[in-house]
Amino acid sequence: MTITEAELSQARENWGAGLVAISKAYDDGGIDAARPLAEEVIDAAYGYDFGPVLFKPTLASGDQTFRPTKKGALSYFVAHDDDYPLDGGFALLGWRNVELQPVASFIEGDVAMWQGWGIFTDKDGNVTKANKSFAYKKDADGVLRIVLHHSSLPYQP
Repeated sequence: MTITEAELSQARENWGAGLVAISKAYDDGGIDAARPLAEEVIDAAYGYDFGPVLFKPTLASGDQTFRPTKKGALSYFVAHDDDYPLDGGFALLGWRNVELQPVASFIEGDVAMWQGWGIFTDKDGNVTKANKSFAYKKDADGVLRIVLHHSSLPYQP
């Protein structure tokens, strides 16, 4: 089941749309609306069913920099978990547009990767740009699952 560039592009679109949907759900209904949607988005996009996901979020630090478990990813996106006291909820920051711009990609069989920028626009028009690297594996149903997600803010010399 070889991955195509079109599937890789669609996976990027789906991830960005999921982040925006979580932000809007939070704005409209608070954490009780955002949390279940975030769980759905994580289940649809990430490969936690394969095992640990190599997830290094942009705004995570210290002993909890890496989030190999679904619980850790959920907390990063929507916070409100006492086991992750430093999380502010990245998906709760009022995002209204996400553009993932690949610089390069690699596809071999059922594994694909891309690297580039994520450009996030919030409800006030503020823009945040992050460096992104994602890797996917196609599951038995033919769905691309994120197995590596690395994000960082650009280096400021």
